[in-house]
Amino acid sequence: MREALLISTSLSPSLATIRRMSTAEHVILRELLAREPKWLSGSTLAAKLGVSRVAVWQHMEKLRAAGFEFEARRALGYRISTRPAGPHAALIETQLKVHPRGFSLIVLDETDSTNDEAARQLGAGRAAPFAVIARRQTRGRGRLGRVWHSEANGNLYVSVAFRPRVAPERMGAFTLWMGLNLCELLANFAKVSPGLKWPNDILLEGRKAGGILTEARVDADQIRDLVFGLGLNINGSADSWPAELARRAVSLAEIVGEPLDFNRLTAALLGRILLAYENFADGTYVRTFADLWHRYDVLRGKTVALLEGGRRHPGTVTGLDDEGALLLRDAQGRTHRFRAGEVTVEKPS
Repeated sequence: MREALLISTSLSPSLATIRRMSTAEHVILRELLAREPKWLSGSTLAAKLGVSRVAVWQHMEKLRAAGFEFEARRALGYRISTRPAGPHAALIETQLKVHPRGFSLIVLDETDSTNDEAARQLGAGRAAPFAVIARRQTRGRGRLGRVWHSEANGNLYVSVAFRPRVAPERMGAFTLWMGLNLCELLANFAKVSPGLKWPNDILLEGRKAGGILTEARVDADQIRDLVFGLGLNINGSADSWPAELARRAVSLAEIVGEPLDFNRLTAALLGRILLAYENFADGTYVRTFADLWHRYDVLRGKTVALLEGGRRHPGTVTGLDDEGALLLRDAQGRTHRFRAGEVTVEKPS
């Protein structure tokens, strides 16, 4: 079993400390999670690890220091009673079911932007794919440089970095494809009804629950580096947001009616992102793109206005072209094509 490289910091990425968590702690978490809500004996854990029961207890003390609490009963063993509410690298790694070769995970207490940190790591030569998660961002941003409120309030701020080496013209539908996969994952995991507002907003009951920011470094004929960023409102509440944001944003917990298991959901999201990227890279995404788009598109048939520079284009959304551009039919019946990087969408009617 390989070790997972974990990076954590309470200061800044440049001051991050790097350590390797013992694989024994991963095994303990994996075994306890697999048995929930049943008990797991200390002797079984000791046999799994090939160590003494005293050594098992020592590893569990390290997990307690990281935010876990355990119940212990004579003749029964252990089970998890409390787990960290925020991002915890070992807990995510343990529950992640997709492990591309060389994948690594970075969890930070704070950074300026997970997209920026991922770009710095790529620039420093870090092997891709990898993910950067932060409990808080000081300069979180969305599309077109808009501020993304990023306090440590139970929401997810994550960026996943790739080196695709594909032609730039292939990437037109990438953000849409990834957004559709996220909607599908949330629908299955949380039993909610999400929608994707072209090109990058995840909606729940008409309010914004998440946003996507894809950034790339492009050479003359290929994309060198690609960073896929996601901000998702998981357990944040309206009273933790600025008033103007609270009116149009929503969290999964508000819709579901209770807090979600942050690290389990994060592991599921990362797995879906990694699989969706592979589907995009090998071209197999085209088999299901149209079906997912019809399932989660919230703009088809809606009357909207697209803002392009200083111009406003009203019309009815009729769909997408093969490159992911939005098709808008104006009042004269003419169809116009708009690329995501050029326009913003006013609230549909």
